[in-house]
Amino acid sequence: MSGPVTRRQFMTRAGLAAGGLVVAPSVLAACGGSDSKSSGSGSSEGKGDAQVWFDNWTLYIDKPDDELYGKGGTLDEFQKATGLKIKYTEGINDNGELFAKIQPLLSKGQPIGPNIIAPTFWMAGRLITLGWVEKLPLDKVPNAKNLITSLQKPPSDPTGEYSLPWQAGIAGIAYNQEITGRELRTVQDLWDPAFKGKIGMLTEMRDTIGLIAMSEGIDLDKPTFDKFQPAFDKLDKEVKNGQIRQFTGNDYVDDLEQGNYAACIGWSGDVVQLSKSNPNIKFVVPESGGTLWFDTMVIPNEASNVDDVAKWMDFVYDPVNAARITASVQYISPVQGVQDELRKMGGDAAELADSQLLFPDASTLANLQSWGNLDKEQEQLFDEEFAKISGT
Repeated sequence: MSGPVTRRQFMTRAGLAAGGLVVAPSVLAACGGSDSKSSGSGSSEGKGDAQVWFDNWTLYIDKPDDELYGKGGTLDEFQKATGLKIKYTEGINDNGELFAKIQPLLSKGQPIGPNIIAPTFWMAGRLITLGWVEKLPLDKVPNAKNLITSLQKPPSDPTGEYSLPWQAGIAGIAYNQEITGRELRTVQDLWDPAFKGKIGMLTEMRDTIGLIAMSEGIDLDKPTFDKFQPAFDKLDKEVKNGQIRQFTGNDYVDDLEQGNYAACIGWSGDVVQLSKSNPNIKFVVPESGGTLWFDTMVIPNEASNVDDVAKWMDFVYDPVNAARITASVQYISPVQGVQDELRKMGGDAAELADSQLLFPDASTLANLQSWGNLDKEQEQLFDEEFAKISGT
């Protein structure tokens, strides 16, 4: 992702959650094995003598607003179940920003402080390629067997040894039907002259360019700058003709709700949350396809207490605990069995188990694509061109 603001900054979210679902072909395979370094004996640089320090995105776990660790929530339950202390911080604002922060330390073989972080899959892939993250002690994470098929051995972690997905979601079209006066179904609908100056784009290059590329018939699995040039050209054209109002991060939700946008590229969870209070706000996966993304847990090199981190990963891959998180954040859970556990929870959680956005049918899944890996040179070309057009 790129840009100073991200999808997680302003609201809780909803999206896809599935047990055993099969998504894009590029994220299919089987689970990896275990070969890891044991944890150190010292404490991580956390609150007091915290053994686990998880630095994550904002609003990405269940916890009451007035409790740092979420009394009765996942963090508190983990501490009671294991006797370990966990520090949970929300310091990830943007993948590029995260990389700039940790690169000076990891490149010198120094610990970054947190012993677990959850970058987006492509950034995790970069860290794995650079050799800056540990192999996971999967022999100490027996619940890793619950990882859904579609997220096992993704392109970002081909052996499945370095990461375990935290949550996932999709990008598509968000629109205010009170403003549009009709349903929207395609990316081409965003270019309707009637919506001039009322269309929003995301600062996340992969989602904005990804949706436009798919609408131009370009697959995302093997991206090259030359192949994606038509998508950049289309975006540039619509910026210059005034169709696009602005590029934003998660604050697109404010413009959508206030009627400043007729439509925009948005994330499923944000829009579902908005639609609860404003049924005019809709989310749709474009006919040409939506992007599938996921954020994934990795252990930075030189992290302390790796075995304790393994206990955390095992805890959140228990379907009961994973369902508690899903009921709160309402994004795709990587854990099999969550749908059944939501039904057992009853009430609003049980209703989530029957949501097509949370548990989509085969036709929706077939219409999602994940980005293939970009090498350093190609990624620089993509980022520079997107920054030039978007002004971000």
